[in-house]
Amino acid sequence: MRWLVVGANGMLGQDLCSLLAERGQDVTRLDRVHVDITDAGATDGIAAGHDVVVNCAAYTAVDAAESDEATAFAVNAVGAANVARAAREAGARVVHISTDYVFDGGASTPYVEDAPVAPRSAYGRTKCAGEWAVRSAAPDHLVVRTAWLYGAHGPCFPKTIVRVLRERGSIDVVDDQLGQPTWTVDLADLVVRLVDAQAPAGTYHGTASGQTSWHGFAAAAVASAGLDASAVAPTTSEAFVRPAPRPAYSVLGHDALHEAGVAPIGDWSARWDAAAAGVLA
Repeated sequence: MRWLVVGANGMLGQDLCSLLAERGQDVTRLDRVHVDITDAGATDGIAAGHDVVVNCAAYTAVDAAESDEATAFAVNAVGAANVARAAREAGARVVHISTDYVFDGGASTPYVEDAPVAPRSAYGRTKCAGEWAVRSAAPDHLVVRTAWLYGAHGPCFPKTIVRVLRERGSIDVVDDQLGQPTWTVDLADLVVRLVDAQAPAGTYHGTASGQTSWHGFAAAAVASAGLDASAVAPTTSEAFVRPAPRPAYSVLGHDALHEAGVAPIGDWSARWDAAAAGVLA
């Protein structure tokens, strides 16, 4: 099977390419230095000869998107449409990575895959538009929403928390936002398992199981680094007002995975234990 990974130099893209190579798959790696996905002409023919196209490329600067929504839309919606169209024209299945930010964060039970979308930020709006564009451009699609991603190949929350704690000796972290910390290695594995299982076209949630707060995740990261977790103090979102609103509740359900016969990612805490050494190295 021939795979095309767009956004191959990102945190998820690198882990996906490594996993595919380890499994003996034929992988083509593309990043923005190779193709501008916002340019329809530049994406013509990029998927030719491939069986699966995975779009990991995204504008993810959540706060910056509030003042530059046009650029975020160009990548997250127009770019997504261009990649999906190229996949369809090549007869390839497209896997599109999306986000919990398409929801409003006001739920109290895990979001099901077909829950109404109601993004509250520019980033969320552009990613929501990207989902719509992919579904319209490529009937053979897998839209995989994820959240709270961390990994070895890029900046991420646990690395930042450990660095800041070492610099300052203490840190305050919000405890009123809940979600599912998800390792990019696990998400890459889930993408491959979905494709291998020939899962029906549709929307899936690619997050770890269970839930925690940012404070809970920070305490786990600090403990894994051999530091004093008591130096991580809980606080509220009101203490950290930022340009883009953060979802208070980002827990995603995994019903569609179960229906497709694909096991969800394991509990976030156990997966962090497996990931910590490599991520914090």
